[in-house]
Amino acid sequence: MSTIPLDRPAVRPRLPAPTAILALLALAYGIVPLVGTDYLFDALLTPFLALSLAALGLNLLTGYAGQLSLGSAAFMAVGAFAAFNLELRLPGLPLLASIALAGVCAAAVGLVFGLPSLRLRGFYLAVSTLAAQFFVTWALTKFGWFSNDSPSGVIDAPPLRIAGFTFASPAERYLFALTLVAGLTYLAHRLVRSPIGRDFVAVRDNETAARIIGVPVLRTKLLAFALSSFVIGVAGALWAFAYLRTVEPHGFNLDRSFQILFIVIIGGLATLRGAFLGAALIVVFPLLLSRAGQALLGSVFDSGAIEMTQRMILGALIILFLIREPDGLAALFDRLKRRLLPQR
Repeated sequence: MSTIPLDRPAVRPRLPAPTAILALLALAYGIVPLVGTDYLFDALLTPFLALSLAALGLNLLTGYAGQLSLGSAAFMAVGAFAAFNLELRLPGLPLLASIALAGVCAAAVGLVFGLPSLRLRGFYLAVSTLAAQFFVTWALTKFGWFSNDSPSGVIDAPPLRIAGFTFASPAERYLFALTLVAGLTYLAHRLVRSPIGRDFVAVRDNETAARIIGVPVLRTKLLAFALSSFVIGVAGALWAFAYLRTVEPHGFNLDRSFQILFIVIIGGLATLRGAFLGAALIVVFPLLLSRAGQALLGSVFDSGAIEMTQRMILGALIILFLIREPDGLAALFDRLKRRLLPQR
């Protein structure tokens, strides 16, 4: 039985044209660091990159492989705490190796909690992945070893240092996150175009048909969980090291898992661009609403009422958007591109 509607496009791994990619990279690397402010890097761009990477990992699992998960924040937490402990207990280990091994730790945990996918599907599988969310938070809070016996459970992330250079300023941390996200996005692009990506899509569309044509369904599901959790674990390390610069279990709660899932749905399933488009809406739009609410209603209502109003407006806009465009922002982007640049 399919977990994703069969009328959805089978796979949309295409990235924009190479010229557009080069232009975006030139803008991100060359112009933004020169004109951006510390507030722009700390409040917008760095969390945008970390959440985009987490959504990219979840999209590999949900959009391409068709396996629902509500434990993304747990895998982010595993990546963040694993990277912290690797840096703390193995002082000579390079930072990039620590982050990569943290992703491997998250992949191992994701593999364990992906085992129910061998028996469960759809919403039953999604509910079973909640076990990861609750278990990881409990373990990180219960055992002080993970937080270096910090009484509060909150620990300072180590500095981002590579080959003697420290990424200390907001702009430098942004560039570090950008480089890591760009590299993993390229690898994800290659993955979904490979035979592994085609196996993901076959399992998503129809498990029985995939098994008949020789796709190893069980192995493909577990591989999807492992690869997805690896990417999300790296995103968790970025969230802690480059953005928050602190690590605490309750920062990776169930709300964070839903936020990542909403990014995937709003951006578009089975499309790499959707992770970035959805993250842009989720990160940037609430901030714009907050600024507008303070300017227009700050003298009339208190901050709590304004925040609740912002959430109601954001939720209503998301519902209206999904009714009008259920395939997400990526489909809307493709439609606009076809209208502006008609194919000959």
